[in-house]
Amino acid sequence: MELALGFIIAFIIAITGVGAGTITAPLLILFLHVPVVISVGTALAYSVIVKAIVVPLQIWRRQVVYRVLGMMLIGGIPGVVLGSLLFRHFAALGDHAVLYAVLGAIIVTSSAWHLYRYFRPFTPGANRPTRIRTIAALMFPIGAEVGFSSSGAGALGTIVLLGLSSLTAAQVVGTDLAFGFCVSLAGSGMHLASGNLDSALLTRLVIGGIAGGLAGSLVAPRVPNRQLRFALSVCLLALGLQFCYQAFVKQTASRSVPAQAGTVQPKALAFVKPQSSHQ
Repeated sequence: MELALGFIIAFIIAITGVGAGTITAPLLILFLHVPVVISVGTALAYSVIVKAIVVPLQIWRRQVVYRVLGMMLIGGIPGVVLGSLLFRHFAALGDHAVLYAVLGAIIVTSSAWHLYRYFRPFTPGANRPTRIRTIAALMFPIGAEVGFSSSGAGALGTIVLLGLSSLTAAQVVGTDLAFGFCVSLAGSGMHLASGNLDSALLTRLVIGGIAGGLAGSLVAPRVPNRQLRFALSVCLLALGLQFCYQAFVKQTASRSVPAQAGTVQPKALAFVKPQSSHQ
């Protein structure tokens, strides 16, 4: 099953261009019932491997703008460290409701962005000034989202670069992919140090992913990419809302347990026979 899922994930990435971090963790939780703590770390590591194959091609095509990438990393690296530490904190507390809520919110945001682009495609502005400092500042919360949920660098990074830089469409893709690779590498290292990564599962995903990536690359020119991206975004939107709902259910259940404990205790005390003062 892990090999098949790795094949499917890489195949979807190849034909739609949707980021690995956005779909890997949800599918691991949904189909393999992997705990959310392990899913996020494993998804980050899988994303690193996928991007390690793609980024050198972007560099060879000279589509990575290093000055912009450097400023993105100034904000993104501290952000991913903070996000990973926050994830470790909530995982140690066993508060999975927060983990589900954040993961669901980011999936909803990412899929909504793809749907928006489907109806309102962006056209990069060549005359728009590049706001380096603003880009660096915005990369901090984006990096934190990557460290906390394994996703966010692709869709959100693209939004920032399209709106605040004069990069061409190809440069936006290449620079954002390089940024995603760097922050995913840092985040997966943090999760690995915390033990939130299944190396055996990752290996099987990668083996299946190699075949899936090759198959997707061969099929991609023959399939309607735009329509497939739209369909996948709708599915991810529904999945993200489902994660948000599960977070609500888990939070409600966690609150009801202490309340029940508080009502049971007095009843138990009622069965204790009071001792007589004459004894």
